[in-house]
Amino acid sequence: MRLLHTSDWHLGRTLHGVDLLDHQAAYLAHLVDVVRTERVDGVVVAGDVYDRAIPPVEAVTLLSDTLAQLAEHTTVVLTSGNHDSATRLGFGSALMRERVRLRTRVATLAEPVVLGDDVLVYGIPYLDPDSVRHALTDEGGDVPVRSHEAVTAAAMSRVRADLAARPQPYRSVVAAHAFVVGGEASESERDIRVGGVDNVPAGVFEGVDYVALGHLHGPQRVTGPAGTTLRYSGSPLAYSFSEQHHAKSSVLVDLSGSQVRTELVAAPVPRRLADVTGTLDELLGEAGEGYVDAWARVTVTDAHRPAELYRRVRDRFPHALVVQHRAESTSAVARSVAITAAHDPVAVGAEFVRHVTGADPTADELAVLRAAYEFAAAAERSA
Repeated sequence: MRLLHTSDWHLGRTLHGVDLLDHQAAYLAHLVDVVRTERVDGVVVAGDVYDRAIPPVEAVTLLSDTLAQLAEHTTVVLTSGNHDSATRLGFGSALMRERVRLRTRVATLAEPVVLGDDVLVYGIPYLDPDSVRHALTDEGGDVPVRSHEAVTAAAMSRVRADLAARPQPYRSVVAAHAFVVGGEASESERDIRVGGVDNVPAGVFEGVDYVALGHLHGPQRVTGPAGTTLRYSGSPLAYSFSEQHHAKSSVLVDLSGSQVRTELVAAPVPRRLADVTGTLDELLGEAGEGYVDAWARVTVTDAHRPAELYRRVRDRFPHALVVQHRAESTSAVARSVAITAAHDPVAVGAEFVRHVTGADPTADELAVLRAAYEFAAAAERSA
C-alpha cells in the first residue's frame, strides 16, 4: 500500500505580487504524474488547499480539474486547513463517495476512508478551538479547554475509539493540519495562536502508524511516540524568502511492511529564490551573474543610495521581487524589524504600545490586545 502525502498548496497565492497559479498548476500536473508512475493507492492532502477562504475562480477551476485527473488513478483524501473555508471546500462532500473524499467537518473525522483491505485514513480538518470545542464534547463529558492541544486530543480520542472498535487490525493514517511541537516554522505560515499558544504535543497522535501533517511549509520529520511516524510534506512552492533553502517535495509513504517507510519526491522548481547583497557595481558585475534568473531579494550596500537604483537593478535582475538600499555603514545601527505572518500579532501590538508610550503594556492591556486579535481572526475564518 503506497500513499502520497502533500499539503499547503495555497492555490491562488502570490509572491510579492507575482501570480503563482501557473507554477501551482505545474506542480499539480507533476503530482498526477507521480501518482500514475508510482502506482499510488491514495493521495492525502493535509489542508490549506486554497490560500484564502474565498479563493479566486481560477484556483477553484484548477482544484476541480486536478481532483478529476487524480480520481482517474487513485483515491484522494482531502482535509481543510486554517487558510481554507471548511464549508466552501467541503461543498459536495456527500456526493463524492468513491475516489474523492473530503474531510472538512468535525462530525466525520472518525469516519475513515478504507483503502485496500487494511488501511484506514482519517482526515482531521483544521480545528479552531473556539469553533469546535463544543462539537468535540461527548455526551455528558467536559468541554475541552480552549487550546489546540485539547481539541486535537479530543479528536484523536474519537479516532482511537473507532480503531479499537474494529474487529481486525488495520494500518492507520491520520491527516492533520496543526503546529506540532518540534516542527520548524517559516515566515509564511499564518499565526494560529489561541490563548497565546499555537502548538500541539506530538504525543497527542499516539496509537496510529503515520501522521500526514500540514501547516508548516518546510518538509520535515517530527519526533513522536514510539510506533508513530509524523511528517510534514511542506508546501510545493516557496512562499517567502525564509523558504529559499527548502527542498520542496511530496512524501511517498509505504505501508506494505511492518514498518512505515517514507521517501521524498522532489517537486519541480519554477524559479529559485535568492538573497543578493553587495554594492551596485558588484551586483552589476560578476557577483550578480549567478542570480539574473532568480526571484531575488536585492540589497544594495553603497554608502549613498545610487541614482536610478530600482531601474538599474531591474535591468540586471529582471525577476527581482524586492529591491532595497542598506548602507554598510549603518549595519551596526538598530533597524526596524520586518513583520511577517510568523510574528505573534499580539507581540507586534505590544511593541507598538511600547513605542508610543515608552512603557510595556500592562497585563490588562495585553488581554485587550489578545481579545481584539482573536475576535478579528475568528471573523475572518467565518467569512
